[in-house]
Amino acid sequence: MRFLVNPECYHKMCESCVDRIFSHGPAQCPVAGCRRTLRKHRFRRQTFEDIQVEREVDIRRRVAEVFNRREDEFDTLLDWNNYLEEVEGITFALVNNIDVPGNERKLTAYREHNAQSIRQNATRANDETASLMARQAAEKEQARQRREAARREEEEERRERAEGRQQILNDLVAGEGNATKIAREGERVMLKRSSARRADAERVVQSDADFATSNGSASGAALADGGSGIIFRGLKKRSEPTLEKPYDPFGGMHYDRQYYILQDHYEWDWLNEARTNPQFTAGGYDVGEYCQRALSDAFSGLGVLLGDELAITNETPTPAVATMGAAIAASTG
Repeated sequence: MRFLVNPECYHKMCESCVDRIFSHGPAQCPVAGCRRTLRKHRFRRQTFEDIQVEREVDIRRRVAEVFNRREDEFDTLLDWNNYLEEVEGITFALVNNIDVPGNERKLTAYREHNAQSIRQNATRANDETASLMARQAAEKEQARQRREAARREEEEERRERAEGRQQILNDLVAGEGNATKIAREGERVMLKRSSARRADAERVVQSDADFATSNGSASGAALADGGSGIIFRGLKKRSEPTLEKPYDPFGGMHYDRQYYILQDHYEWDWLNEARTNPQFTAGGYDVGEYCQRALSDAFSGLGVLLGDELAITNETPTPAVATMGAAIAASTG
């Protein structure tokens, strides 16, 4: 006989009674004095021997699914501990039947006003659990591969040792060379093979795993959770991740030609030769790049006004001053 419990009232009933009473739909609990309406699909086997422990675990699991804030969402450790104390107060009241309707209303209001953050934190927790399980599975597989590699290495070493001894005996029987020299040479060959095999096994088994997390941070002094009536101080303002801009290799600096226009083609014998000569084109030489650099060098000094520079500095201009003046003139037009 198997007994089942329903989390509505946690009264034990045998499996046959559950089938007989609740097969045609919801019905009232048959235990005297209990007026809870029970459903068949909510019945399950009891996990803990003490029914009070079973009830407390279910309540804590239900509360934790709603109050699933994380420590990185708070500015200070004190705010995080205050949050845990507030949640534990609600849990303690539900477990010990203290103002159950009022605390259930708090729980429902918080769930309704913070559905998005609850869903996001639940998704993060599921991702972390899946990542942990994948890492544990990878570690188990790696350990299994190491054991298998060690077993194969041991068998291979035993086989090579037997073959080496047999080869030494064959050489000694053949009488070719000194016996000591033959034995020493055989040991050296076996040691070399063993080292090479061990290095190959280590390269096959080795594997890496990288994990990275990123958390946004924006502080807030005291935030009410969406009007649910429960206030947690120190919660950070949740900011949505911004889309990454296209990669700019110049870091926002753009070069605009102000004093000249680069033509597609310049008629000059030397340039024509460079365009068609394989000795230049095979190395990647670009005639257009040469023309661009030559014109830039020729017109780079037009933005430098020495009179203005002398009036500002009251000293002899230096190459650094001239370069700075050219940069300012190029940026201001």
